Amino acid sequence: MTDRSDSRRRSPFFIAVLTLIGAFLLYLAIPNIGPTVRAARADGVPGVFTARTLSCVEHPGHESCSWSGEFQPDGGGRRRSPVTLYGSDRDSLRPGMRAKAVDVGRPSQVYGPGGSNEWVFTFLVLLAGAALVLFPWVRRTRRPSSPARTPGGTPSPAASRR
Repeated sequence: MTDRSDSRRRSPFFIAVLTLIGAFLLYLAIPNIGPTVRAARADGVPGVFTARTLSCVEHPGHESCSWSGEFQPDGGGRRRSPVTLYGSDRDSLRPGMRAKAVDVGRPSQVYGPGGSNEWVFTFLVLLAGAALVLFPWVRRTRRPSSPARTPGGTPSPAASRR
């Protein structure tokens, strides 16, 4: 009789591919943790965003738009252009309109004073990457060897001879 765990064992190639995918997801997520947390808390340099151009992309069933323009920090400082206001849409601004914004350190994006919810996606990518990297190790350590049992529930004589 073959051990059931042997027939369900994953190939080393499959484990390597899962580990590489997980490592790639971690590579994408980890550098974004700091800016994502600052964006969620709207923790950065406050200033004013001036809308210049609207860019829209149509997907089946909906449209996604964002405003590009320039950011001027409160109290002076270097004006940045072009930057995109995260979370803006077609109806939120008009060309030349100004809105409060926060620079959290991203090179081409500023955020509204209410912060953002992009931390959710970053957290999910981080969680998925960690799960894929750790999956092969957790599967190996969770397989306790249990003796074979007879239909009545008592250990079989073959199991006691091991």
